[in-house]
Amino acid sequence: HVHPLVFNDGSSHESEEVYCCACGELVSGPRFSCVDCGFHLDKNYAEAPVEMNHLFHRKHNLKLMTSSPYVEGNPICGFCNNICEKFVYHCYCNLVFHIKCAFLSYKFLVKNFRELAHQDKPISSECHSQELKRVQCFACQKSFLESDYISHDSRFYLHKKCFELPLEISHSFHRYHSLFLQFNSDHLLCQICQETQHQGLVYCCSICKFVLHIECVSPPPIIEDLSTHEHPFTSIFHDHPISHKYFVVDNECTTHDCLNCHEEVNMACGSYNCSDCKFIIHVNCALQDARWYYKIKSKDDFDKLLNAMLEVGTMNPSFFVRKMIKVGEKMINIEIEHFSHQHNLVLSDEVKERRYCDGCSRLILTSFYGCLECDFFLHKSCAELPKKKQIWGLFHQDPFVLTPSCIFICAHCHQLSSGFAYKCEVYLCKDLVCVRCVEIPLSCMSGGHEHLLLLYLTYFGQCCNACDRSIDGDIVYRCKACNFNVHSACVNLLPQTTWHKSDRHCLILTYHEDNDYSQYHYCDVCEKERNLNTWFYHCPICDNSAHCSFVLRDNDLFLKRGSKIKESDHPHTLMFVEKDYDYPECHECGDRCMDLALECLDAECKYIIHWKCSTSFQLLQNGIINNVALTIN
Repeated sequence: HVHPLVFNDGSSHESEEVYCCACGELVSGPRFSCVDCGFHLDKNYAEAPVEMNHLFHRKHNLKLMTSSPYVEGNPICGFCNNICEKFVYHCYCNLVFHIKCAFLSYKFLVKNFRELAHQDKPISSECHSQELKRVQCFACQKSFLESDYISHDSRFYLHKKCFELPLEISHSFHRYHSLFLQFNSDHLLCQICQETQHQGLVYCCSICKFVLHIECVSPPPIIEDLSTHEHPFTSIFHDHPISHKYFVVDNECTTHDCLNCHEEVNMACGSYNCSDCKFIIHVNCALQDARWYYKIKSKDDFDKLLNAMLEVGTMNPSFFVRKMIKVGEKMINIEIEHFSHQHNLVLSDEVKERRYCDGCSRLILTSFYGCLECDFFLHKSCAELPKKKQIWGLFHQDPFVLTPSCIFICAHCHQLSSGFAYKCEVYLCKDLVCVRCVEIPLSCMSGGHEHLLLLYLTYFGQCCNACDRSIDGDIVYRCKACNFNVHSACVNLLPQTTWHKSDRHCLILTYHEDNDYSQYHYCDVCEKERNLNTWFYHCPICDNSAHCSFVLRDNDLFLKRGSKIKESDHPHTLMFVEKDYDYPECHECGDRCMDLALECLDAECKYIIHWKCSTSFQLLQNGIINNVALTIN
């Protein structure tokens, strides 16, 4: 307008009716007016943006115009299908809206229209069947008979079900891009019914010129319908919800590998992926076992699940701090009370002698907590384990509970272990997991290979590059480019340093044979030739080498020497020992006790027995019991 406009809050009681020059309707509220020529604008339209970014028309912005954009004739509004004679929003795609219709559709889009739905409650079509024969739903352009609807100003009608339509969907007929709810400005044919809908909304991919009518799109999968795959769920090793889609928005790459099998995902077949990160997995890989995931019915359910999982890890401490000191900006717990031991434990960094952790039974080489009154030691990391923990790798959806002081067979690595175990408390479940197996990384670096190794939950391939044993449906870490494969047990269980009765020094895990002379390629334990391409243990002082299999072979690597148990067929407490010399005879089989044995603590008893000859070992191996309690004193 050429003249200045003056604001009027509409509170005066003027008898003269004032009409808005933008929409042509009576103005009853705040407005801007020209005192010279009787020009009036509703406040909302006076403040209207010159350009509108309307998500029902994503290709271009709509521009505000004060009159028809065409030289001859007035255009038809793409919203209400009536003639446009006042202010319009226009796009050169031949899309024109009354200014009021543009605002109304935008409110619907950003869900401010919910206020409108609150004011104008859904109406049953049975009450106004004759009137409804003359009108159509703004979105789908279908009648309202036998369907609830929402009305506004007697010019805007919308099915209740159309009001709840998602703005974006993925569809099996168009798997490469999302379909967005749009005005059909190009008047494209529906790819299902092959008809054109000129008014209302359609689901459209503007990149491919692909259109589906609302009525032709199959009803979107109901999130509670667990028979479909279109619901989000949290998957093994991944704590965000993942949903089924036929495309992934990622500008960095054009191909995607499944994080389970690490093969390329054909996006035309769909996949499960995470909108928060780059997690993507084949449908078959995601759903191959129902115990690998939670089905999420709603975001509220996911939030509750996430909070519960966080609570499992943070609200169940296994220790209480008794003394702390400040080192720089960091507080250090120097004395704790741990639930597994009757005395307080003190932090130490001095590893003066060979000690083994009472939690994981591994050699202590770093900071640890120790008891000043008895021989009880815990790695700092083992002492800080939570009392409850979610363990995905064993197909369990309930948290495991930390159990101290027992001997058991780990349900994951199948190694006999002593110390801490995470126990499943679901009725009839006997699974116990050693603390070494509670974290299963999706990838790892190993000293035996220069590239990143990826986790495969089930793999059939050649022999393991670490132990030289076959890989037959095992959990492995693999470098696909180099065809380098190692059992997860070899990566996670083989200690960097260990002891063996064949050598008085510490043996070091060695990945490559640097000496080409043939005499260095033999195992000094079994005196058989070693494979040059596999790992081995080596003593650099004595120049002795041994197969890795000898470390894990006896299945007692993680039974702490010095631990004590009670046997039903012996009256005294027995202690785990491994004799370095003077091998006594086993009271059960008569052979010399050269391996792990149980020795009576009563000096006058002289009772000793192979661990494998004991009743407890037989019961564990045969699955009759799932753990043996250790004796504290």
